[in-house]
Amino acid sequence: MGKIYVVGIGPGDAETMTFRAREVLEGCDVIAGYTLYVDLVRADYPEKEFYTTGMRGETERCEACVRMAREGKTVALICSGDAGVYGMASPLLEAAQRAGVDDVEIIPGVTAALSGAALLGAPLSHDFCVISLSDLLTPQETIEKRLLCAAQGDLCIVLYNPASHGRPDHLKRACGILLRVLPPSVCCGLVRNIGRDGTESLTCTLGELGNMPADMLTTVYIGNSQTRIVNGRLLTPRGYTGT
Repeated sequence: MGKIYVVGIGPGDAETMTFRAREVLEGCDVIAGYTLYVDLVRADYPEKEFYTTGMRGETERCEACVRMAREGKTVALICSGDAGVYGMASPLLEAAQRAGVDDVEIIPGVTAALSGAALLGAPLSHDFCVISLSDLLTPQETIEKRLLCAAQGDLCIVLYNPASHGRPDHLKRACGILLRVLPPSVCCGLVRNIGRDGTESLTCTLGELGNMPADMLTTVYIGNSQTRIVNGRLLTPRGYTGT
C-alpha cells in the first residue's frame, strides 16, 4: 500500500510554497491535480508521473489517487492555497475512507486570503472570516445569511470566487447585501492573479466595490469599522480605538 499527500502549493509561485510541500513533491511518484495547478509545478518536476482532471473533476481525481496508492505508489494531490481551505483535503479523506486507505497526510499551504492580504498591506490584523460566493456547493440563501452575520459582527471579510462567466453579478449582489448593514465608506481591496504573472491589487470603498471587475482569480477584502487606507494600503488595527 502506498501513501497519499494532499498538498497546498500556495498562490502559485515557487517562493511561497512551503519547504515541506516542496519536499513531498520531490519524493512522490505521482503528482495529481486540477490541470491549471499541475501546470504551475510541472516544469519543476519533469521526471514525475502526472495525473490531471479538469474543472469539477474532483471526485474522479480523488478516486484515481486512492487507486494509485492501493497500487503502492506515493501520490501528491495538489491544490492551490491551503489543502484544507476550499481545497482537496476533505473530498480526498472521504474517498480514502470509502476505500479503506488510511495513510493520508495533509500538507498546509498559504491560502489566498493571506497571500493577497500581504499585497494589500495589513487588512486582516483583527478578527476576520472567509466566505465563498460560489453557489455550486452552497445554497445562495446560506451565503447571504453568512454575509449579513459577518457584517453585523463587524468582521473583516475575505471573499473567494467573487464572479465567473456563469455568475458575473455575484460580487455586486454581495455588496448590496453588505450595504444593508455597512456604510458605503468601508475600506475594501481586490487582488488578482496572486503569485502569478500579471498580479494586480487595488483599494476602493464598499460603495465602489460592486462595480469593480472580478473573476475566479480575484480575492476580495472588506474591512471592518476600524480599517483605513494608508498610503494606498489597507490597514486594520490590531485593536479597536479606545480599547
